[in-house]
Amino acid sequence: MNFFSPKTAAARYSKGRPFFHPLIISRIKEFLKLNKSLPNALDVGCGTGLSATALKEIAEAVIGIDASSEMIAFAPKDNDIKYLVSKAENLPFDENKFDLITMSQVFHWLDFSVFFSEARRVLKNKGWMIIYDNYFSSRMPENPGFQTWYKEFYLKKFPTPPRNWVSFTAEETEKEGFYLIKHEWIKNTIDFSLGELTGFLLTLTNVIATVEGGNEKIEDVESWLTENLSPFFQGAREEFLFSAPIWFLQREF
Repeated sequence: MNFFSPKTAAARYSKGRPFFHPLIISRIKEFLKLNKSLPNALDVGCGTGLSATALKEIAEAVIGIDASSEMIAFAPKDNDIKYLVSKAENLPFDENKFDLITMSQVFHWLDFSVFFSEARRVLKNKGWMIIYDNYFSSRMPENPGFQTWYKEFYLKKFPTPPRNWVSFTAEETEKEGFYLIKHEWIKNTIDFSLGELTGFLLTLTNVIATVEGGNEKIEDVESWLTENLSPFFQGAREEFLFSAPIWFLQREF
């Protein structure tokens, strides 16, 4: 199933995903030494618009695409962003159009080789493609018991659906027409209230596969999560660790 096509999943996604993307955009700006905004940028797999919104910081014109019309329907209206429904493997753009392509938390769902070919086609010579994620480590700095609960209870009740693992070498990317200039990790924390953490976990494909697959009711899952997560909240908000990998790829010229 396409985990992001159901309207119910898109609605939860629009409410539950944290806005970490400015952290990555700031790093991109620093790494590329940008003193002014790039003319044209494309955000592939823009979902409900968080990554495209953050991209405005470093681009004059932003286009966000996603294969799910339901996800895009929840993107906030913004005169500076144009949203299109499109698969990443078949980009509806002319050659040499974009200075930058960004991809947030989507690359593992794609046909790598087909997408690389399309990305190379629409990027300008020496244009950049930045692929990034922000993995939930399932760890709390002050409570190691949370990771045990996550692995022993959450993942057993809601197994992770199959997906590609995002990893490639410089040799592999060069075959696709890209130089892998740098790969780095940014450790970061996100603080959640009990309701926010519950909402975030409801957006993961683990839950989407179970609920939209008809095996659980969303109300029951939300109730189960709230009950199980409550003991980990000693205050109104708690910090959770994330790890953001970033791949800086440059189009061959």
